[in-house]
Amino acid sequence: MKVLVISVHPDDETLGCGGTLLKHKNIGDEIYWAIITKADELLGYSREFMYKREKQIEDVSKIYGFKKVYKLGFTTTKLHSIDFSQIISSISELINDVKPEIVYMNNRSDIHTDHQIAARAIFSCTKSFRYPFINKILMYECISETEIAPALSENLFIPNVYSDITEFIDKKLEIMNIYESELQNPPLPRSLDNMKALARYRGASCGVNYAEAFMLIREKF
Repeated sequence: MKVLVISVHPDDETLGCGGTLLKHKNIGDEIYWAIITKADELLGYSREFMYKREKQIEDVSKIYGFKKVYKLGFTTTKLHSIDFSQIISSISELINDVKPEIVYMNNRSDIHTDHQIAARAIFSCTKSFRYPFINKILMYECISETEIAPALSENLFIPNVYSDITEFIDKKLEIMNIYESELQNPPLPRSLDNMKALARYRGASCGVNYAEAFMLIREKF
């Protein structure tokens, strides 16, 4: 089975479905990674940071065992200023290249504007009549983006699918630790403690020790 995870930013894949990706790999599925944005010196990122980020992506990719990594290269925090059709075209091209049966994507109502725009583009690139090979689409949650959105009905993340990651929780946290610049200390949201606590909470919702939660967008039997 071919599985595609789409990250708006590097680390989204691990925050949202790292354990599930490890589980897919463990059972022999082909896993692919698409990264929509990148850091840019024009936004104040140093060359040292950008070099470290590329090394982090390389290290993370090796641990997961992705068959291929797609880097779309749009400037981070600037998706709102890019022609929307260009984003759709780039995502569509890689989806047609991979032809995934399962797609994992970010939540459409995350507080980050990049996440919102990317989700709209991904929806456009996964229409059933144009991409019939896609059997399932699932939205994942990102700590510090999903739960921070205003608690309005249109923004709520209401999980209806759970993935038991008890066997993979420690490896997920180990991978997240590679993104050292993204980690925070408790009680700030993006800490290893908080990630484990969320997985424990999601696990309690489905009767396992640790789980990741998703919203099912579409499933075809």
